[in-house]
Amino acid sequence: MNEFLSWVLDLVQSVDPILRTALAGLAIMLETSVLVGLVVPGDTVVIVASTGVENPAQFVSLIVVVIIGALIGESIGFALGRYFGPRIRDSRVGRRIGPRHWQQAENYLDRRGGIAVFISRFLPVLHSLIPLTVGMSTMSYRRFISWTVPACVIWAITYVSVGSAAAGTYRELADQLHYAGYLFVGIIAGSLLLIFVVKRVLHRSQERHMKHVSEGDAHKIDDE
Repeated sequence: MNEFLSWVLDLVQSVDPILRTALAGLAIMLETSVLVGLVVPGDTVVIVASTGVENPAQFVSLIVVVIIGALIGESIGFALGRYFGPRIRDSRVGRRIGPRHWQQAENYLDRRGGIAVFISRFLPVLHSLIPLTVGMSTMSYRRFISWTVPACVIWAITYVSVGSAAAGTYRELADQLHYAGYLFVGIIAGSLLLIFVVKRVLHRSQERHMKHVSEGDAHKIDDE
């Protein structure tokens, strides 16, 4: 286990830091701008890149680039939604996503406004659809970006910290402990499990909210 992990981490670390950081920023940018995140999750790319961090300068640089990439991606997604939203939704890719997911994103945004933009950064599927959906709505770009900036900052710091901390801990203990590899896997798995649980809690909360809203709307129609 230790030999294999050392080989993988050395391979990641052998990539030029500038290139490694740029690729992570590009992956995040594509994730929320052209729906690539529905196929290749940007968080995976960020965690892999963060395992190659060697010093504080690289750590900070990766966080900054990931934040910038996320904000550029969100802004592109917003612009695409504003000018081409209906066409994208009715395209082949949009139809494969499914009308239920598009409707869910629209309802979530309508009912929760800016907070939906913030929370969507941490939710599967919605984090790729919300920027496009916001672009198709009446929300201004200024309000949209004011909600997405703190979400992107928290997201970037969390993922880069998890990857770099796990890799750093492993490198310090690899020569001393035979089970250091399992410790590395445990840190990554535990962190991702915690992130997954938080995502599920947020997702279930959102689903309960939308179900409650739908039931309330149905009662209003019956009353009329």
